Amino acid sequence: MPQAPEDIVIQFAQFIERCIGAACRGVLYATLGVVFLILSVNVGLRYVAGTSLASASELPELLFPWMIMAGVVLAALHGSHIAVVILTQKLGRARRWVLTGGSLVVAVLYAALTIVAWPLAEIAADERSPILQVPGSVSVACLMLGFGLLSVVTLCKLPEVWAGAEIPHGHEEPEIAAIHQGA
Repeated sequence: MPQAPEDIVIQFAQFIERCIGAACRGVLYATLGVVFLILSVNVGLRYVAGTSLASASELPELLFPWMIMAGVVLAALHGSHIAVVILTQKLGRARRWVLTGGSLVVAVLYAALTIVAWPLAEIAADERSPILQVPGSVSVACLMLGFGLLSVVTLCKLPEVWAGAEIPHGHEEPEIAAIHQGA
């Protein structure tokens, strides 16, 4: 039996969400692991050899924005980033319109932040970190990518809202969220 078009759209949006979630989890795990490793090695070197790695403070500073933005996008995927559910639960049929309007405003604002950050990236490209010589635009690119992903994630919630889902994926109780995540 063929699927309804709205089911295909919902499945596609959920696929995009899963891909974004997997990428953000990978970034989060990698950055946390590298930062922990660098700081551990640096502490060990200080105690054993009385010295430290030259880049031990710089690399965590460069990785920190990536770690934070990955966490923010993951929070948005789970409906925990910006959520005002007490009001929308009381709205009844108007809930769909309010959620759609709010989501569109949020998506447009995140997209605007992505675009506005571009000139900042060009300016920051001239600045380099003292030891590793990494351009400042790397951190700005992290913000741009994060804002763009937040816009996409916000738009991916809309098909579920319009399909009549009582509670869009990511806004449910923890037990139901665990089912969606395959736990």
